[in-house]
Amino acid sequence: MKLVSPGETAANTNEVSNEAGEELARIGEMAKKYGVTLRTLRFYEDKGLLNPQRDGSTRLYTRRDKARLKLILLGRKVGFSLRDVKQMMDLYDPTGSNTKQLRLALDKSEKQLARLQKQRALIDDAINELSGSMSAVRQMLIERTTAPASAAS
Repeated sequence: MKLVSPGETAANTNEVSNEAGEELARIGEMAKKYGVTLRTLRFYEDKGLLNPQRDGSTRLYTRRDKARLKLILLGRKVGFSLRDVKQMMDLYDPTGSNTKQLRLALDKSEKQLARLQKQRALIDDAINELSGSMSAVRQMLIERTTAPASAAS
């Protein structure tokens, strides 16, 4: 049986611990867990959305980075720009009431909801138009495929 030092164990796993005992995730683990590419994580870091710790060239993501990534992905899912997401996240103050952040988030959310509802109405109209056109084409096909058979009789 081979004895393995804690450092070797950490090197062989995707998660390591820092001095405070917090679980840190490497970039590959983060990408896999959240369904994003390594390039995406590096892009978010370049834009100041994430700020992983560094151990040489290795990026180590904290619980804070994980929470921020969840917020980024949620924001993108509902259609916020990365600029909007960053603006809202940067207002967070762990010691404050965060009323300014909450107001901004609510304001941006109301505007985004209005945009999405408008898009939904346009999509519903397009679906109705397309469905109507398809019904007309189906009817023409039925008429043209049955007409020659009845004319020959």
